[in-house]
Amino acid sequence: MTRIGDAALETLFTRARTFSAWRTEPVSDDLLRELYGLVRLGPTSANCSPARFVFVRTPAGKEKLRPSLSKGNLDKTMAAPVTVIVAYDTAFYEQLPKLFPHGDARSWFTSSPELSRETAFRNGSLQGAYLIVAARALGLDAGPMSGFDNAALDAAFFAGMTWKSNFLINLGYGDPAGQFGRLPRLEFEEACRLD
Repeated sequence: MTRIGDAALETLFTRARTFSAWRTEPVSDDLLRELYGLVRLGPTSANCSPARFVFVRTPAGKEKLRPSLSKGNLDKTMAAPVTVIVAYDTAFYEQLPKLFPHGDARSWFTSSPELSRETAFRNGSLQGAYLIVAARALGLDAGPMSGFDNAALDAAFFAGMTWKSNFLINLGYGDPAGQFGRLPRLEFEEACRLD
């Protein structure tokens, strides 16, 4: 692998920001498909790929989402061109014969509900982070957030399914006028150890 240049690092990390205000430009379905095409390539344990994504982009979809949102997240979510429900499939292991044909990985998870849930949540969260970075790489801005009622959202979008919500990401073209200054981050010595 070759180290990427400073311009790419700026796009993905050093100049990238979490957005709460949005311009009105739409995000095309083709761009969302391209986005998922990148996200699905990110590594997960045993290629389990448990994340599931709902791209809420229509007025009807946003109204369906509205009752589950906290007051602090309501306006920015309703204004965002797209809100991604980052979910995970608790039965992700049913796809393992296709995704990990090297052995019987399905049985690892069908025999341990705790391992299955932990694996789905952990790797689904990882895939949600890939979505944020991939969105930035494609010229989109992202606003990841908690601040919603998981049970209400799951009842509205996933009733009778094995999918469970994890977190939300607003996507679109951010409006810099609504930005706060960059908040502090922990220094290496505060967050890391070299053993």
